Amino acid sequence: MAEAGAEVERLSQALLAVLFVRAEPISVAELGRTLEVGQDRVVEVAAIAAVLLEGTGLMLQDHLGELQLVSHPAAAWAVERAVRPEVASRLSRPALETLAIVAYRQPISRAAIEAIRGVNCDAVLERLQRHDLVAEVGRSDGPGRARLFGTTMHFLQVVGVARTEDLPPLPSAGEDGWLTRAAEAGSTDAR
Repeated sequence: MAEAGAEVERLSQALLAVLFVRAEPISVAELGRTLEVGQDRVVEVAAIAAVLLEGTGLMLQDHLGELQLVSHPAAAWAVERAVRPEVASRLSRPALETLAIVAYRQPISRAAIEAIRGVNCDAVLERLQRHDLVAEVGRSDGPGRARLFGTTMHFLQVVGVARTEDLPPLPSAGEDGWLTRAAEAGSTDAR
């Protein structure tokens, strides 16, 4: 039993070290090859590593089968002072609305976003893609094979969550009209 615990600790440390030195999202498959274990084992070890990081200035992000070691939002003030990044331009209300729809309904087509918002979203989607907050994540199976959009690892970093499942719940009905419509409309695209 002690051997199994030592093996998990060794793999957790190795996983965190690899993520630290690479400083970019790495797929579970690639981590499995690197650590010479199966993908299920990587997922198991990553869950343990995430728990080990609780209470530190770091956290493990998991998005669409990729893992990344990042600074925790609670330490953002110190990281910002250390690296002095450029001040990012603020997103407009239409961009924030579109980003929220994508975050909560992904994968989602442009047409479905426009049906929820009631306006053309081409320019807004382009801007969100330039800011690396959304990306094309696939194509629908329906006629025309519409592009499907989803959030990116950078989105998780900006919002400060480890996984999209950790986003706060949508407000209840009546709190905000467009967001309520987004929750009720649902996407007809395959998930």
